[in-house]
Amino acid sequence: MDSGNKIAVMGDYDSIYGFASLGLSTFPVEGYEEASKTLRNLANSGYGIIYITEELGALLQTQISKYNEVMLPAIIQIPGVKGNTGDGVMAVRRSVEKAVGSDILFGN
Repeated sequence: MDSGNKIAVMGDYDSIYGFASLGLSTFPVEGYEEASKTLRNLANSGYGIIYITEELGALLQTQISKYNEVMLPAIIQIPGVKGNTGDGVMAVRRSVEKAVGSDILFGN
């Protein structure tokens, strides 16, 4: 698998352990320091896509925003076991609006 095709999933263990059965690399983390270090390491290790739980994404907003201006890695927020906060959908919405210049997903 070349480096642009590697996919990682970060978050609390309960939210991400099932992704390993799909062949994705899972990285259970707790707390800001560990999460920040792991995100940086994954980005520098050639992961093309990094899924991150919304709860963790809220802690790492500053770090995630640094990657919004580059092609890879794509950082995509997903709901965790504690539920959907809507942050992941809003991040995708902002990305699409930026790319096409209007809200084609929700029509607002």
